[in-house]
Amino acid sequence: MTRAEKTAVIEDLKEKFGSSQYFYITDSSTLTVEQVNKLRGLCYDNNIEMRVVKNTLAKKALEQCDGEKNFEGLYNSLKGPTAIFFTETGNAPAKMIKEFRGDNEKPEIKAAYIDSAIYEGDDQLDVLSNLKSREELIGEIIGILQSPAKNVISSLQSGGSKLSGILKTLGERGEN
Repeated sequence: MTRAEKTAVIEDLKEKFGSSQYFYITDSSTLTVEQVNKLRGLCYDNNIEMRVVKNTLAKKALEQCDGEKNFEGLYNSLKGPTAIFFTETGNAPAKMIKEFRGDNEKPEIKAAYIDSAIYEGDDQLDVLSNLKSREELIGEIIGILQSPAKNVISSLQSGGSKLSGILKTLGERGEN
């Protein structure tokens, strides 16, 4: 790889790291070609971009972005074979990795960057897969906000039917 090609890769990665709120640094080194193709297919289906990168180039790109975001905690994870998953949903790669691991030991999570928080190690897989996406959190908040209003409306409606039942009963008594 020429110096110009390396510079282009670093700039591309710098832009990707700078604009991404969520990415995972993984090791998928022992996978066969067939397994890697299956993994790439899952990535495509889940809107995850998978890139195999050289650690030195990834580290240089992270260092150039470091003023904007705190990437220092990720430097130690850039050892050995590295594949990076970029995504728009924080828990999507973890869920995909769990699904893929039904038959395999890898990919193994070295580190994950989730909206300025760094998760290190493969033991974080369950934690990462249980994170709520932005859409899920918004849905829960809307549900919580709607709940009191629904309770008030329900109470008013049930109160109205009770009142009409009482009036009807009194009216029937008065006729007798």
